[in-house]
Amino acid sequence: MDSYSVVIVENHTLFSQALSGVINSFKNFNVMYTCSNEKELIDKLKFSSTLPNLILIDFPIPVSYNVNIVKYIREQHPSISLIALSDEKNESTIIDMLQSGIKSYLFKEIETKTLETALTEVMLYGYYHTSSVSNILVNSFTKAIGTKRTILKEQEKKFLKYICSELTYKQIAKKMCRSPKTIDGYRDCLFEKLKIRSRTGLVLYAIKNKIHKP
Repeated sequence: MDSYSVVIVENHTLFSQALSGVINSFKNFNVMYTCSNEKELIDKLKFSSTLPNLILIDFPIPVSYNVNIVKYIREQHPSISLIALSDEKNESTIIDMLQSGIKSYLFKEIETKTLETALTEVMLYGYYHTSSVSNILVNSFTKAIGTKRTILKEQEKKFLKYICSELTYKQIAKKMCRSPKTIDGYRDCLFEKLKIRSRTGLVLYAIKNKIHKP
């Protein structure tokens, strides 16, 4: 496995230092630097010659700059994956954060091994959800579309697995040895079958039905 760099955004110095020590003990991860708020993060990203692979950010995010940091990272540095670390357990907040572009939402009481797994899977698959967060997502998804079971074709299941990755539709077409038009057909067919209108909805369906990893 490759080595991945991490930046921590946390305004409590002792916690930030402790978290840095934990992450640096992981075999494939190292902390590039820490920031106390999003303004400091933006400044460092602007003037750094090397970008991190991951940003582990405290939530609620320490506010000192009038900017939506998740949107900013998604638009300005799309190669960076964002992971939220929080004590906040409100279901709507968690869903909103994940829909905004956060790749994983972790509670601060998680064990060290879970943190390492989260960092690893975000880099390998593009996301990671603990069982508690997965249950929140599944419950939300079930409420949205009901409990009717839909039979999917094998190629549709394969497509759903790739949907859960960071691959674009064009890259998925290449992986599946299909034309982009065919891939668009799979997507549109699933939208119709599942009564879903977004890629996020397809990901939630895949998680609920345990068909989300290539």
